[in-house]
Amino acid sequence: MNGPVTGLAMKILLDSAILIDHFNKHQVATAYLSLVHPEAVVSVVTRAEVLTGIRPHEMSLALTVFDLFPLLEITKEVADLAAQLRRQHRWKLPDAFQAALAKTHKLQFATRNTRDFNPAEHSFVTVPYAL
Repeated sequence: MNGPVTGLAMKILLDSAILIDHFNKHQVATAYLSLVHPEAVVSVVTRAEVLTGIRPHEMSLALTVFDLFPLLEITKEVADLAAQLRRQHRWKLPDAFQAALAKTHKLQFATRNTRDFNPAEHSFVTVPYAL
């Protein structure tokens, strides 16, 4: 399902932590992914971060899971906004890209990273569960 995401009912950008939790067999993450699947997308950042930590014998399954979600790519507009957000919030660049993608596409950003993305400070952030 990778490719252009225009025209889809996108509502949620999944952070790496959510997919890592799924691959680490945390049932709450798997249940959340099942619930939001029709409205969820992943970014190239999430894909790269998660695939970096996947064991070779799990790679095929991981790629299959990623192919269930539309993929958001980084455009010039997103890159410029990420730079601004990084300066403003002192986020690491991958986090700034995630925020920029969420803001550009008017998505909720589903994460467990409340240290960098406090939902009380950032209205685009949602924390779907805690471990």
